[in-house]
Amino acid sequence: MKKLFFVLMIAFFGTAANAQAYTGKGDQKIQLGLSAWGYGTGVTGTYDYGLNKLISVGAGLNAYFGDYKDHDKDNRVFVFGRLNFHLQEALDLPSKWDVYPGVDLGVLGKDFGIGAHIGARYFFTEKVGVFAEVGNNGSIGVSFNL
Repeated sequence: MKKLFFVLMIAFFGTAANAQAYTGKGDQKIQLGLSAWGYGTGVTGTYDYGLNKLISVGAGLNAYFGDYKDHDKDNRVFVFGRLNFHLQEALDLPSKWDVYPGVDLGVLGKDFGIGAHIGARYFFTEKVGVFAEVGNNGSIGVSFNL
């Protein structure tokens, strides 16, 4: 039993040592989390695709449970596109970290919605990490490498 535990620990730490938060062109991420401020309180899901070492594009959906904009029930869903600028290389960050400012443009109910954010990701393993974004549309949650 001790040998099995030791082998699993080595495998886990070996995987964690190779974790990379952002690799550039072709990099794909899915993030799931809680939207705690901005247009309302709810859940969020985003997808990002790396175009190069600096830029990724993607899409997202926020579904709000409460405190949505103007208390108008039509404003319970924000569907948006996003553009992020990854500063990992510019800031000389370790490969497990990714810091990225970005913008969100989309539709909030019957209205046009825009938001700006700065986010950070940290990957524990090659596939799983955490993220936080603050700004007009902020959230926290889990990030997955595809």
